[in-house]
Amino acid sequence: MLIVGLGNPGPKHAGDRHNVGFWLADMLATRIGAAFSVASKLQAEECRGLLAGVAVRIIKPSTYMNRSGQCVRRVLDYYDIPVEQLLVLHDELDLPVGSVRLKRGGGHGGHNGLRDILATCGPDFMRLRIGIGHPGHKDLVTDYVLHAPGKQEHGAIVDALTGSAKAIEICATRGLEAAMQELHSSQPRRNGGAGYGPAG
Repeated sequence: MLIVGLGNPGPKHAGDRHNVGFWLADMLATRIGAAFSVASKLQAEECRGLLAGVAVRIIKPSTYMNRSGQCVRRVLDYYDIPVEQLLVLHDELDLPVGSVRLKRGGGHGGHNGLRDILATCGPDFMRLRIGIGHPGHKDLVTDYVLHAPGKQEHGAIVDALTGSAKAIEICATRGLEAAMQELHSSQPRRNGGAGYGPAG
């Protein structure tokens, strides 16, 4: 199983809402007792280990968000991994802060990282969508996603990510449907926000 967290590289962006996919990738690496190392040939940082007994490879692209697909395609080809075994972790404006959803397929919803992955890999990968809420107007989105959440928001996001790790374990061991059932039954179904296309 290939797990890819989306974000922008470098300390400048480490705390941004747009980097919550990186946050969860880091949590999973700690969970499997692995450390990321630079894989220049893949344009990424990577680590690997066993998650609930299943071999997983975790990737953080070193390309910027809107070129995520270049890295993901390269990793899939290099390790000969079917796109169906790819799980992408990414921020989602359309979900309230603290909500998380799993699914397979679908469009990009204006998310530039997903847009590039769809262009290079097609739609058949799994996504874990991490709710960051919406600033209220599309003109505010770029600044919103490229800044850190407030203390209360940050706590809600971290709690959601911590809870997501169990669902990812279930996905690895029992499949996506079982993971969706576990994750979605533990959260209220709420809606909010609109699609977006931030720079970077």
